Amino acid sequence: MAINKYMKAALKALSYAEPDLKTSLQTNRWLRTLANPPTGTHRLYEVWDYHIELDSHQIPVRIFEPKIRLGDEIILYFHGGGWVLGNINTYTRTCAMLADQTGRRVFSLDYRKAPENPFPAGLFDCYEGARVVERYQRQRGETMILMGDSAGANLAAAVSLLARDRGEFFIQKQVLLYPATYYDHGPHSPFPSVKEKGEGYLLTSRRICDYIDLYIEKEEDRKSPYFAPLLAEDFSRQPDTLMISAEHDPLRDEGEAYGKKLKEGGNRVTIHRMENALHGYFNLPLRFVHVERTLELVRNFL
Repeated sequence: MAINKYMKAALKALSYAEPDLKTSLQTNRWLRTLANPPTGTHRLYEVWDYHIELDSHQIPVRIFEPKIRLGDEIILYFHGGGWVLGNINTYTRTCAMLADQTGRRVFSLDYRKAPENPFPAGLFDCYEGARVVERYQRQRGETMILMGDSAGANLAAAVSLLARDRGEFFIQKQVLLYPATYYDHGPHSPFPSVKEKGEGYLLTSRRICDYIDLYIEKEEDRKSPYFAPLLAEDFSRQPDTLMISAEHDPLRDEGEAYGKKLKEGGNRVTIHRMENALHGYFNLPLRFVHVERTLELVRNFL
C-alpha cells in the first residue's frame, strides 16, 4: 500500500518535531529501554544470555532457539541504532521473530556504543564476536551468516571486509538491511535519496549526520572503508549478499550502490528495494507486509 497524503503529513510533522540527538541522547536511550524491558517478550522463547570474554571487557550475546530448527546455519545479528542507541533488549522481539520465522538459531550481539566508545570500538566487538562464533560453528560443521539493519548492517559489511583483509576467517553469507555505507549525508551527498528522502520520512539526513558525529572521533576515520564500506578499494572475495533497501529512506541509494559494487567485484548479490517502506521497518511486528516480505526473502536466500 502506498503512503497516502495523510500519512505523509504525519511523517513530516514527526520529522520536524524530532529533538536534537546530541542533547537528548540519554533520554533516547532511556525511552528505548523503557519500551523494551529485560523481562519482556523473550521469556516466551527459548533463549540464553551469554558473553564473549575479551582482555578488557565482555561482549554480551543473547541466543535465540527457534521452535523448529530448519537448518544448521546460525545468524549473527548486529542491531541498528546509529551506533549510539539500542541493545539486545531493544532487539529481543525482532531476533525472536527472526529465529522463529527462519528456523535458524540467532545470536544477537551487544557491541559497545558511541560516543563513550567511538569508532572502531563497536566494530572490533562485532569482529571479535564473529571470529569466535565462526570458529565455534566451523568446528561443528555449521555455517555462520552475518545480518544487521541500518548501523548494524554497516557493521556487518565492515566485518566482512575486515575478515577478508585480515585473513582470519571467511564469511559465506550476509544479509544487509538498509545499511549506511557512505560518510556524507549533507547537501553535498552524491546520492539522490539523501536529498529526496532526507526530510519527512522519519529518519532525516540531519539525524544521520548527528549519529555519525557521535560515532566518529577522528575526522580521518570518516573515509575509512571500515566505516564507509563504499570507499573500499577491493570488493572481491566477499560473502554472498542479500541487500534490501527501503524506498523512502535517505540511505536507500548508498546501500544499493554498495550492492552493485559487490556484484562488480565478482560476488553473488541480490538487491531488493522494498517499495513504500521506511527506514527501520524491520523492527515492526510480523503482521506488517514489509516484514513478511523481508522474512520471505531471507528464507529464500538461506
